[in-house]
Amino acid sequence: MAFSQTVPTSEEQWRRYLVGRSPAMEKLVEKVRLIGPKKATVLLVGETGTGKEMTARAIHGASTRVQFPMVTVNCTALPEALLEAELFGHVRGAFTGAVQSRMGRFEQANNGTIFLDEIGDMPLDTQAKLLRVLQEREFQRIGSSETIHVDVRVIAATNANLPEKIAAGRFREDLYYRLNVVPIAIPALRDHAADIPLLTHHFIEKVCRQERLQVREISAEALDLLALYPWPGNVRQLENAVEHAIAMSGERPFLLPQDFTLPMLFPRDEQNEMDHFLEFPENGLDFEQTVGRIELRILEEALRRTGGNKTQAADMLRLKRTTLTAKLRVLSRLGSPPLQSRMASTR
Repeated sequence: MAFSQTVPTSEEQWRRYLVGRSPAMEKLVEKVRLIGPKKATVLLVGETGTGKEMTARAIHGASTRVQFPMVTVNCTALPEALLEAELFGHVRGAFTGAVQSRMGRFEQANNGTIFLDEIGDMPLDTQAKLLRVLQEREFQRIGSSETIHVDVRVIAATNANLPEKIAAGRFREDLYYRLNVVPIAIPALRDHAADIPLLTHHFIEKVCRQERLQVREISAEALDLLALYPWPGNVRQLENAVEHAIAMSGERPFLLPQDFTLPMLFPRDEQNEMDHFLEFPENGLDFEQTVGRIELRILEEALRRTGGNKTQAADMLRLKRTTLTAKLRVLSRLGSPPLQSRMASTR
């Protein structure tokens, strides 16, 4: 999910689906504004939890079809036989359990928009039938010879690498080109982390409204914690974290860092390093030295990412430059040659 704090005009109510003011989000907003009114098929690509469905709703809202329905189909939620019936409908007696005729999702979306989520997991046989619908804008219900014509705008989404699936024979190349008319990459939350405060406040208001609670405040320390977290589950994970924090805060009118339960995440080599730091020998460990080494590892990484720029490293770590410099002096006796060389280059 995404956010723009700018109040939408009456003509741009669709912007409520896109929460954020970072350059990445403004770029996404501009793309939606441009392609919304068009008829072109759109392929949304992004990691799980980035807000592909919210972007699809924004595109539908920015289109001339906004007065008609947007129908959503999760292509992973149903087995192949049922997915085909879900998309195209069926007549009575078409298969076991078809006790009455049923309109498919494409018919329901006529004159509107159909959103095909996780299109990369659609079975190959169903892909072939979908390709015909995209080409001809017509189909037949299962068990019927009657051809049904529809006017539907198609938006598909995937978190998979479709060219890799094509190479592996698990996705049709011709369907890919039909879907990929207007590709839009949805940014991961770590790529627009500046929007985390806006998103957090947005979700606090949303959850409190749903729970009929007075809107909670959030401490600066808690926001700092959220801003530093990498969010592998993206915006969806942030929303879940906010909901958890509100539940754990009880009657308190504000959220604190301890209300947020966030799993610690390290790359495999860093996790091994942390495990090494936290080994407890039989004769105990030197607490100050162990904590110092962990601090040193964090400082090293910040300097590596900023090319040795102490000012930028201090900003990254939410420290004053003087504090970072003082810590480097104290910890330099534990330093590795790379750290020492970076220190020498930035004095």
